[in-house]
Amino acid sequence: MSTPEERLTELGLTLPEVVPPLAAYIPAIRSGDYVYTSGQLPIADGELKRTGKVGAEVSAEDAKELARLCALNALAAVKSQVGDLSKIVRIVKVVGFVASSPDFIGQPGVINGASELLAEVLGEAGKHARSAVGVAVLPRDAPVEVELIAEVR
Repeated sequence: MSTPEERLTELGLTLPEVVPPLAAYIPAIRSGDYVYTSGQLPIADGELKRTGKVGAEVSAEDAKELARLCALNALAAVKSQVGDLSKIVRIVKVVGFVASSPDFIGQPGVINGASELLAEVLGEAGKHARSAVGVAVLPRDAPVEVELIAEVR
């Protein structure tokens, strides 16, 4: 069976550098057998890839891809704490926030982008409990934000 890093390569993805904090927090912290990430925005190459509300300026399909990027950033934050994605025993919980127009009700479909990526990269260990929450606004007017809790060895 291939490693998570090899599966990333097979998917044509590269694990990015950890996104530097935008305020007074750290990207991830390990406590015992768990790594908790801070909320990860859809940032790549130092820039926020989209702004706006899902269901208005941002389509659900585009937001799903942005959630995938958030999950990739979260995996980078976990790796920064454990050194190797193979040390992930299980993704325990994912919380996804979707900056939504008032009539948008597809938050679970958007956050599927993150959930699907985690399953593709980690297999069974990537399956998790989850919340998908609609919010009025996110930092920097991001359309989506994802945080997770990973059990590690």
